[in-house]
Amino acid sequence: ACHKMNSYIANALSDFFFKYETPRQVLVRNRRVGVVCRLIQLGVLAYIIGWVFIYEKGYQSTDTAVSSVFTKMKGVAYTKVDGEEWVWDTVDYVFPEQGDSSFVVMTNYIITKGQKMGKCPELYPSRVFSSCLCLAAPLLRPPQGHMTGKCVGNTTKTCEVVAWCPVEDDRKIPDPALLMSAENYTLFIKNSVTFPAYGVKRSNLVEGIDNQYIKSCVYDPTTSPLCPIFRLGDLVQLSGFNFATIAKMGGAIGIVIDWTCNLDYDQSECKPIYTFHGLYGNPNETDMARASVGYNFRYAKHYMEDKQEKRTLLKVFGIRFDIIVRSVARKFDIIPTLTAIGSGVGIFGVATVVCDLILLYLLPKREFYNNMKFKVTETVEQVS
Repeated sequence: ACHKMNSYIANALSDFFFKYETPRQVLVRNRRVGVVCRLIQLGVLAYIIGWVFIYEKGYQSTDTAVSSVFTKMKGVAYTKVDGEEWVWDTVDYVFPEQGDSSFVVMTNYIITKGQKMGKCPELYPSRVFSSCLCLAAPLLRPPQGHMTGKCVGNTTKTCEVVAWCPVEDDRKIPDPALLMSAENYTLFIKNSVTFPAYGVKRSNLVEGIDNQYIKSCVYDPTTSPLCPIFRLGDLVQLSGFNFATIAKMGGAIGIVIDWTCNLDYDQSECKPIYTFHGLYGNPNETDMARASVGYNFRYAKHYMEDKQEKRTLLKVFGIRFDIIVRSVARKFDIIPTLTAIGSGVGIFGVATVVCDLILLYLLPKREFYNNMKFKVTETVEQVS
């Protein structure tokens, strides 16, 4: 028994190492099956070449960038309200002033000067007339200060509050916007990206953009698509908005810097593409009763006068700019190339499976083809 077992193992090892098996192939002369098979193979080949390799760049690996954005505004605005002249520079109308990738440019405002802490009447008439219980008023609307519970005034009853007095009156928004000259402000964007997987660093100040060029260029999608200096009026127009409309109530605009780079070419071909999108503040929205219109916020400048703290309150209407960097770099890599080729070769087997199904189950001579494809042997029983 031991000798037979050793002989069996030796034969099995000999068959494994010294014999080669190959599938049996049957050549079928059938035009319909041949055409179907070739059409499927051509479709698979077109998918591999057209979609996987050309469109999806299946022969390349990808990497996204680490990005940094720096901005700088330039421009001066002049206003004359109620006979008072004022000049606004970047320190006054840009928030925040550090040059972030998200910032607000003031285009309109409501100013309340000389506010000091004390007691004064609210702006809105009281809705409680019988007993002047103004403590119930906050249930109807947000108060403009801390309610004292008193009603003041002779003809128009209003609730007395402890607040920064006089309280702000923001019922009438200046129209047209007070800072319409913001249309001519300029925005400088400096963007740097690094693709760590490939060790490539790029800046939107690409080859050919030097100090002399920057001093005279203004972005234009046709004539100066790489200029990093943008006129605010152009940004609003390219985003699909009307400057006069968005300047009055405020809004938001997205600036997208797109880095789509093929590093199989020279790095100098890796250049940014700028696009502009109106996020909200659409002038086509004519329903002024919607919940929130435009973009605004408040800030105050505090100072001391006659040993008493006072403040100037500004309700700012402005355009919020969000700079968004999108990036993808591609470069030839043997691993995704072999993976794409291997998957394509595997998909070629679909044609064989479909044609076999047609041969063995759909054609009139399916039994003949079945006998030609499969060889059935009789079971041999050994009698000990």
